[in-house]
Amino acid sequence: MPDEMLHPEFETLSPAAIRAYQNGLWEKQWAYVRSNSAFYKTKLGDRVPAAVRLDALENLAFTGKDELRQNQENTYPFGDYVACKQDRVVRVHRTSGTTGRSLQLANSRNDVNLIARIGGRSQFSAGLRPSDRVIHCLNYCMWTGGVTDHMTLEETGACVVPFGVGNTKLLLDTITDLGVTAISCTPSYPALLERVLRAEGMNPRDLKLRIGLFGGEAGLDNMEFRRSIEVAWGLGVRNANYGMSEILSNFGSQCERTNDLHFHGADGVFVEILDSAGNTLPIRDGTTGELVCTHLAKECQPLIRYQTHDMITVTGTGSCDCGRTTWRFRVTGRTDDMFNVRGINVFPAAVQKAIFSRPDLASGHFRIVLEGEGPWDRIRVKAEVASELAPDAFYGAARALESAIRQHAGASAEVTLLAPHSLPRTDGKTALIERLP
Repeated sequence: MPDEMLHPEFETLSPAAIRAYQNGLWEKQWAYVRSNSAFYKTKLGDRVPAAVRLDALENLAFTGKDELRQNQENTYPFGDYVACKQDRVVRVHRTSGTTGRSLQLANSRNDVNLIARIGGRSQFSAGLRPSDRVIHCLNYCMWTGGVTDHMTLEETGACVVPFGVGNTKLLLDTITDLGVTAISCTPSYPALLERVLRAEGMNPRDLKLRIGLFGGEAGLDNMEFRRSIEVAWGLGVRNANYGMSEILSNFGSQCERTNDLHFHGADGVFVEILDSAGNTLPIRDGTTGELVCTHLAKECQPLIRYQTHDMITVTGTGSCDCGRTTWRFRVTGRTDDMFNVRGINVFPAAVQKAIFSRPDLASGHFRIVLEGEGPWDRIRVKAEVASELAPDAFYGAARALESAIRQHAGASAEVTLLAPHSLPRTDGKTALIERLP
């Protein structure tokens, strides 16, 4: 169904044709990295052969984020894994820093074009069209969510309104004045907008938005949370923006036929999925493991076998009803966020799913509190109550949320309820864990 795709000539290729195309890209990329990346020359050593097939990548060492941070401290600001000359760098970003010190990200013109092309494919898959006027409400700072995601939206042919964050009243007026049909933001942002609208006696549906393109935070796999947005706003909720700044800003999104994410980046990234022992698993229905990425066409900061720490589950490998032949997946957690409670491995995403399952009790904003080094005897959670919840219902609400967390995460919980809007909101990704000494 070509009208549902931005690049139908690529998005409908068979898996065999995609692998053949990737093999050609990798042959050039491997030669480029070996010749131009001082970091990988040192890391891989002299014994690495002149040619390495994609199916033999598992013989190479992994690259970790902490390793890149240290490399940038040693060779500031970009590290010596920069493989191009400084005058090739046309844009600099930083990672969000939610999992540690920020990385400085350098991009060449070729990199910028690659990121926009694949990201545009993702946004188009999620339903954005040239006939849309989309208001982009992520922070226009050094985080890629602003300028880079703006470019992915433009790549679809849609008209983009670069609003950013803050000044909520002006935002709502702009949506009305310009006849905006779509909004790009984090999934927690509509709740803030809804509060302002209700205070002015308006209904979110009055804005007549057609579609919401969400990313930057987890939660959209929770169907209750999705439906609550759809019911309140009368728009289609799309998980439109999965990626990571050091790989590609956006290489995964759902289409209009499934709630799972399509992998859209096969012409820029080669993917492996690893089990807990570091072994490569086949990409087939039901496979669960850590996502590892290797660039196939990156110029400035190419990475080989980069451990993302994202845990994913493959949900489909056959052709989708939309006509795309790419495999689909869901993100189930992060290995570096996982913590242990009485022998049970707990992912924050499971706690989030529990909180989102009770919108009658909680606003959806919460923090997991980890004190000391652990392991811990229970999951301690601070959660905002739903705005309409009466004070005399707080005790029962806390116990009900503890039960929901136990059901979804498999461990006992202790919930402390907070007043609405007590927890800070962020312009980008929200860290769900609060660590105390």
